[in-house]
Amino acid sequence: MRALGLMADDATIPPAKVRKYFQINHMVALLGPALRELRASPVIRLLDAGCGRSYLTLLLAWCARHVWHQPLEVLGVDRDPELIGEARRRTELAELDDVVRYEVGDIATMRPSGVNGVVALHACDTATCDAIALGIELDAEMIAVAPCCQAELARGWASLAERGVDGAFATVWRTPHLRRETAADVTDAMRVELMRAAGYEVAAMEFVPAEHTRKNTLLRAIRRGGQDPSARAAYEALRDATGGIDIALARRQASHQASD
Repeated sequence: MRALGLMADDATIPPAKVRKYFQINHMVALLGPALRELRASPVIRLLDAGCGRSYLTLLLAWCARHVWHQPLEVLGVDRDPELIGEARRRTELAELDDVVRYEVGDIATMRPSGVNGVVALHACDTATCDAIALGIELDAEMIAVAPCCQAELARGWASLAERGVDGAFATVWRTPHLRRETAADVTDAMRVELMRAAGYEVAAMEFVPAEHTRKNTLLRAIRRGGQDPSARAAYEALRDATGGIDIALARRQASHQASD
């Protein structure tokens, strides 16, 4: 807790840190069933996409060692060198640097090998799509993301409104507050269908009460089989019904399939 910067020297958790404390603990609790399914692997290898200051990264590694007694290795990736430097400092303080390592990089272009699961806590806007797409491309058994700042679809809808495009969803497009709030939920619904289309069983759930963060949706996916064309059709129907704007995950999947 001290290594993470959540606990003060007098063993109290400052009010400003309570929200992060609840976020990471609730997310790890909800990931428990999915992580248990990965224990057939001698060592579970996770990628934390957009790891930031490593709150989730370190908690997963600590739980694996001290609670689950499961060999686990975590690679944390972020584009910000300063955040990666702070994450490495915290990891050394927590004495977990033998199982946690970090790289400065862009998850949109990474291709690590041997990854069992991909996690992302509040990767901003299309970075969540990048994390999901990477998990699918790596054939990861588990993908778990808590999306944040889903602004891409809202920008697309704003463009429709500016061009005077009419349609059943036009009231939402033209109303900034409704456009912003609705786009977040529709984006996550689209992500659910696209992961299902790729062969994953997906659950969308609240992972922490709203008073701790408004961005409190967890999308948890477990790979179960082959592609599901009906889920892809459901995505396309939802996209067309709401204005015809593709999200980044759909474009990345299409690009990946074209390159194959």
